[in-house]
Amino acid sequence: MSTASYQVPAQAHQVELEIKRSKFLTFAAPAVNRQEADDFIRSLRGQHPQANHVCCAYIAGAPNTTIRSMSDDGEPSGTAGMPMLKVLEYSGYGDIVVAVVRYFGGTKLGTGGLQRAYSDAVSQVLKDLPMKLKVARTPVLLTFDYPHDGNISRLLTRYDVQDIEPDYAQQVTLRFAIATSELSTFKAELINITAGNVEVSVPGTD
Repeated sequence: MSTASYQVPAQAHQVELEIKRSKFLTFAAPAVNRQEADDFIRSLRGQHPQANHVCCAYIAGAPNTTIRSMSDDGEPSGTAGMPMLKVLEYSGYGDIVVAVVRYFGGTKLGTGGLQRAYSDAVSQVLKDLPMKLKVARTPVLLTFDYPHDGNISRLLTRYDVQDIEPDYAQQVTLRFAIATSELSTFKAELINITAGNVEVSVPGTD
């Protein structure tokens, strides 16, 4: 899937499943980076010190990011974290962390039963998780002479830009974030209306 825009959690959400007397408390929350995901999981472990397992998985960034992780937290290898992560990957969501807090009910579920339980738990929490669209953005810095200010200001109104910060000194500098999918078209138009008399910088890539 394209990462120009993708669905992310709008807020935290939780559900509860009971399977053969084991309780599976499942939580989902936003996580834009590894630190947020780890903090969320650590918080749940602190809230549920008596739980047998707190298994987790996250995709901290766009759906195709490599910043992803999982943990079986004491369950047999491959029966919890991997099934949870697979459900997340299939969803196409990004910036998301899920955790399943398990209180053992006395009946072993077996390898296949655990895989199904953890997959189902994540599927259930995603089903009613409030989502919102996140647009991937690229920071841009423009430097130009004052005569171009009007044309460039009008051009910006036709694009998906946010956080415009102008600075009027010897020249005009404009900082803003533009939808990544629109960057190349915007730059082409910008060069055209200024006859190339503008300096375009993309911080972090130049």
